[in-house]
Amino acid sequence: MRVLVLGSGVIGVTTAWYLSQAGHEVTVVDRQAGPALETSFANAAQISPGYSAPWAAPSIPVKAMKWLLMRHAPLIVRPRLDMAMVRWTVAMLRNCTHDRYALNKSRMVRLAEYSRDQIDLLRRETGITYDGRQQGTLQLFRTEKQLADVHKDVDVLKAAGVPCEVLDRSGCIAAEPGLAASDVDFVGGLRLPHDETGDCFLFTNALAKLAAERGVVFHTGTEIQSIAMTDGRATGAMTSKGAMTADLVILALGSYSPMMAKPLGLDLPVYPVKGYSITAKIVNEDRAPVSTVMDESYKVAITRLGDRIRVGGMAELSGYNNTLPAVRRETLAHSVGSLFPGGGDLAGASYWSGLRPMTPDGTPVIGATKVPGLYLNTGHGTLGWTMACGSARVLADMVDGKAPEIETRDLSLNRYGAWAGAFAPGYS
Repeated sequence: MRVLVLGSGVIGVTTAWYLSQAGHEVTVVDRQAGPALETSFANAAQISPGYSAPWAAPSIPVKAMKWLLMRHAPLIVRPRLDMAMVRWTVAMLRNCTHDRYALNKSRMVRLAEYSRDQIDLLRRETGITYDGRQQGTLQLFRTEKQLADVHKDVDVLKAAGVPCEVLDRSGCIAAEPGLAASDVDFVGGLRLPHDETGDCFLFTNALAKLAAERGVVFHTGTEIQSIAMTDGRATGAMTSKGAMTADLVILALGSYSPMMAKPLGLDLPVYPVKGYSITAKIVNEDRAPVSTVMDESYKVAITRLGDRIRVGGMAELSGYNNTLPAVRRETLAHSVGSLFPGGGDLAGASYWSGLRPMTPDGTPVIGATKVPGLYLNTGHGTLGWTMACGSARVLADMVDGKAPEIETRDLSLNRYGAWAGAFAPGYS
């Protein structure tokens, strides 16, 4: 079949790759000049199945009130006259129960674990490189309460068969020797030995090159104006370079997916949650991270990428904007500077922001829609890099009419029920 993939971030490019591998004729369209130039460009660099968890957790409503008063806040809310923001926020809060948290996390871990297996297979088959490391990740706790609360996640991880270990302070330093230079009184951590790291931008561009060599056509610098319909079926897209026709259309435009879907009567439960990152050159190897350290207090990930340190995180509800306030950079620098003092050139670090496409329950929406010929692969939030290969592989199987290797029925848009007319999703 001729398949048109809308979007060339890590989700769009991996989707194109697996569809091409399945024998389809694939075309990718994106407004940017090349792949991975928006949300995939400078993310936190984690491939963290074990850390896959929804922001909608039972503790979030109380924590959010405290975070809003913090100087280095992991959550920032800029109220707007935006009904989409209101609906999304209310739906997210409805998911902040113990039962829904456990359900949503189990879905996310299932997909993320499968995705980690797929990227491992892809590495072995293609030799693709992207400053990747397979040395685990460490969630670091600065308070005894954080350490005590980790049992909830450990229970879900063990139920899913995900290896993990709870460490004391000395165990954390053994896993990440650079922490020995820190004067932060952190108390312990959760180590996930099978998690990975890597540069999402490098990966996406390397995979796009491999895909192009195998016949995938990329139309970059091309504005997507609308999804074309013929007799009630999606048959391509209208673009700044004219009409492009296809037998199937895959919507993988991240935070911009709802805008493209709305004229077709699809109201997607996806809203942009802004994240920030800085990238610094390593100036002292002994004080740099080995892999990824997740600073739980600030929701900031500190990741080793070759000779660089990537520091990314925070969640800001402020609509579609990519401004770069100095105070957000200060939060990132404070986190890495306190845990790995002198490890990187923070003064010379580059600064970036991106819009994560988040659903209220944290799980992406993948699969067919009520519009014949239109499939979704969007809503991955902070875990697009972690879930990309698995999401693309199951979608390719769906397109081929094959049963995916993991359960996917609860990944579809159907789990949201009558989202268009309600503040909260319904679950099937």
